[in-house]
Amino acid sequence: MVREKTSGANMPPRRALVVGAGVVGVATAYALARRGAEVTILDKGDAPGSGASFANGAQLSYIYTEALANSTLLKRLPALALGLDSGFRLRPVYDPCQIRWLLQFLRNCTQRRFLANTLAGMELGLESRLAMQALLSRHSVDFGHKAAGKILIYQDREAFRSACELVEIRQRHGAEQEILSPDEAVRTEYALTEQRQKFVGAIYSPQEELGDPNRFCCALLALLQQDYGVQVKLETMVESWKIENESVIVETKAGEQIVSSQIVICAGIEAGSLLKKHRLGSALMPMKGYSITAPRGQAAPTMSITDVARKVVFCPLDGKVRIAGLAELGVRNALIDPRRVEKLKSIAADALPEAADYKASNGGWAGIRPMTANSLPLIRKVAPRVTINVGHGMLGWTYAMGSAERVARLMGGLE
Repeated sequence: MVREKTSGANMPPRRALVVGAGVVGVATAYALARRGAEVTILDKGDAPGSGASFANGAQLSYIYTEALANSTLLKRLPALALGLDSGFRLRPVYDPCQIRWLLQFLRNCTQRRFLANTLAGMELGLESRLAMQALLSRHSVDFGHKAAGKILIYQDREAFRSACELVEIRQRHGAEQEILSPDEAVRTEYALTEQRQKFVGAIYSPQEELGDPNRFCCALLALLQQDYGVQVKLETMVESWKIENESVIVETKAGEQIVSSQIVICAGIEAGSLLKKHRLGSALMPMKGYSITAPRGQAAPTMSITDVARKVVFCPLDGKVRIAGLAELGVRNALIDPRRVEKLKSIAADALPEAADYKASNGGWAGIRPMTANSLPLIRKVAPRVTINVGHGMLGWTYAMGSAERVARLMGGLE
């Protein structure tokens, strides 16, 4: 077991509970355990990565971190609320927390805030990329990781023009991206050949990576248990927590009390119920998304592909293709609607008909991502011994390693 040497203000808490065993939770546990903390992970599931991390889009989009709130989306909100866009829906609910979130979201729809939030997300994404590289240089963690690159295709000339302007800004902040013509895009990714006449341009990001998030959770958790002595308590739902003297006491739904020096809440959308007393109940909005996994087709992609107009992503994964899309803002249940699965298949087949064997795909998956109004995760202390690492939205897999490092630095020196 190799732990980092720490001293003084860089010392981690002696003991820490991490609530959540998804990509954010296990990454946070690793960042703390590597620095010498005694870590226990609590999760309500019967296996790690069984929530929003189970079958998401699998893309590690370190550069593509566009904030959801923008002036273009603002104009489309009425259509979204009416369900006129099959790829992205807003489910209005007359709930005070949702109304407060929507008001905050509207404040972030200016161009200035969109750009600031997007660049802040890219900064965290690049930190995550470095943290992932550091992990893989220390340990062998098998999750189908590849630095395959990512390409976005655009059908709308105005959207492509705006995207090209963002490329120039990102490049000034350290990103590596290329603007491609349709012919150049096809030479970069053969899977786009049949669609050459249907898009006006593309943006290629060679730094982007991919990997199976569920496999990552399982593999990293096994490493943490074996090499770092991390304890794991699955099928353990946290009911409440309180600070008492020098400790944090967690009460589980089963009535068990667990005592630790500190707690880090990485529980995704369910963190909202644990944080209401800190006025964070309206900080997170659920975003439901779907995915299917299908055998490779005759023109399967070699890298991640995003069809911007159709809001669908393709990712080659372990000899298959993971396809994700259909964002539904405000939906809290993860039930799989067969009609939506079929809709996703239809959209994907229209975008890249030969990318996958859609008829042989699995039955689909749905997960709930916790969105903040500015699309940036909440990484901060909310009490002397309580830290949160939540609100990663659709980029939880991308941000996991970087946000974990920020948490570990934030908690240094606190006993």
